[in-house]
Amino acid sequence: MRLVRSTAAAGLAGRGCVLTIGNFDAVHLGHRRILANLRSHGDRLGLPAVVMTFDPHPQEYFRGEQRYPRLTNLTTRYFALAECGIDIMLSLRFDDRLASTEATAFVREILVDALAVRYLLVGDDFRFGRDRQGNFDLLSALADEMGYDLERTETLSMHGERISSTRVRKLLEAGDLGAAAELLGRPYALAGRVIRGQRLGRQWGFPTLNVPINHKPALTGVFAVRVRGLGEGPLPGVANLGTRPTVGGLRTLLEVHLFDFDDEVYSSRVCVEFAEKIRPERKFDGFEALQAQILKDCVRARDILGLA
Repeated sequence: MRLVRSTAAAGLAGRGCVLTIGNFDAVHLGHRRILANLRSHGDRLGLPAVVMTFDPHPQEYFRGEQRYPRLTNLTTRYFALAECGIDIMLSLRFDDRLASTEATAFVREILVDALAVRYLLVGDDFRFGRDRQGNFDLLSALADEMGYDLERTETLSMHGERISSTRVRKLLEAGDLGAAAELLGRPYALAGRVIRGQRLGRQWGFPTLNVPINHKPALTGVFAVRVRGLGEGPLPGVANLGTRPTVGGLRTLLEVHLFDFDDEVYSSRVCVEFAEKIRPERKFDGFEALQAQILKDCVRARDILGLA
């Protein structure tokens, strides 16, 4: 799958595509049904399947200084969409120019002229263009003139409720990783590259992988985790996702201590799967108290992961 940041880079003007549009923040089971439908139409028409998404999240743009809690970062979404057979992830910058584009101009200039969309799949509640003037009815009215087929996405429910990113987000905020995983069809995960940290954990006997998280996460705390990307199978460990208040941390960081693993893997791309929440993140009186708690967290994580 290719990740492109502009319609020109997608190179579809003379070729055409099948397209769906949305944030796909969770890539949950409902999203996966949509993506499977899109992939099927792409195969039938012999055209690439394209997902148009936005960065930053439109909610972040409209809320200004209020940071919107994201379920995934760009890397995590990229791998999830690739698993679903998508050919191109088109991540457009959501800025003043895009937000102020008239709805009809968005259809004509972006969807038709730049992307040559032949088949478009969106939800009934999809809104676009300046002041959210564009909707499914407008897309339907323009379909014959612009030369694309239009279809509504189907709602998928579980336990009598619609599967949605909002529902997944609420479950994660409540620490219910099991229920969230059921809606996602897989464990909740975050992916990224390992960077150099302060190496404090190594000094205390708990070497960590440090993965920067450049968005407001939907959950924080200490978790039992499994990490993929460093071997043939997942590696068990314990992770802290937050700002590390005891050591004066300011930015959000995902710190993972892998059991019986001490290799230096800087710049490696890893995927951290969250199995169960152990406790909230909190500030300790000193490093000794923090070390003692980490020991307890490790014991608990090993028990959760079946290693005790």
